[in-house]
Amino acid sequence: MPTVAEVTHVMASNEAVVPGKRVRLDFGEEGHILLDGIARSVTNDDGPADTTIKVSFSNFLALADGSLNGTAAFMLGKLKVEGDMAAAMQLQSVTSKIKP
Repeated sequence: MPTVAEVTHVMASNEAVVPGKRVRLDFGEEGHILLDGIARSVTNDDGPADTTIKVSFSNFLALADGSLNGTAAFMLGKLKVEGDMAAAMQLQSVTSKIKP
């Protein structure tokens, strides 16, 4: 299983951001990734965001590989959204950028 740092690097290489928005992926104790669509960067910084998506890192990887549906994860409480829901709805396009 990849690490948060490895996923951050891949996402940064593929510019996996939501244009014009800052989205924070919060993996709890496992860390976080800040997708800065304003600066067009992906880092592990803990900065302010328009949207925070709280999900375990393993569930995030399942979302990315398609084995977990984002809507189902939200409905089952495996994924929580704080802030701009429209930016969160673009998560699938972001996670598709970390597929091998």
